[in-house]
Amino acid sequence: MSNILIINGYQPYDFAPGSLNRAFAERAKAFFETQGDQVRVTTVVEGYDVEAEIASHQWADTIILQFPIHCMATPWNLKKYQDEVYTAGMDGRLATGDGRSAEAPTENYGMSGALKGKTYMLSVTFNAPVEAFNNPEQAFFAGASVDTLLYPSHQNGKFLGLEKLPTFVAYDVMKNPQVEADFARFDAHLRDTFAKVAEPAE
Repeated sequence: MSNILIINGYQPYDFAPGSLNRAFAERAKAFFETQGDQVRVTTVVEGYDVEAEIASHQWADTIILQFPIHCMATPWNLKKYQDEVYTAGMDGRLATGDGRSAEAPTENYGMSGALKGKTYMLSVTFNAPVEAFNNPEQAFFAGASVDTLLYPSHQNGKFLGLEKLPTFVAYDVMKNPQVEADFARFDAHLRDTFAKVAEPAE
């Protein structure tokens, strides 16, 4: 049995109320509970307690961040959550400062994460189509990948000592949504990444 923390970081707008990200978060919760895992879900827009969130990060074996890409980054309320929770946790619960010491002030920056041995996964939704990435002929991203765009989020995970799991992406969700196909890919992604190996029969 594993402990799973799902952070749903959507920010509602009239044109995008957050139902898709909520559906992915609920789908992940159901998957893990079916496996017998313990699951906690934080929906950032509904409010949160910083101390409780630090405790949930310490409790979790895996942290899943579910969010839409807004202006090439996380929504502002998720960034606020991270600023508040991660900064408070730098007292040693999530990280011990920034990793440097008075004796070596230029070394080991970002390497004092307290969550070593735990994992994280990003699951994101995009207005951009899949064809916009990993293709040097596409002018905007110029060959960059989704994980390149998400570099700051991955560095947050690394700062806390977390190990990265494969990112899931739902593309083109505004102009050309393929919701059922995305759900099927998400289910397969969860199975491939997290499904437990059955115990051999005695």
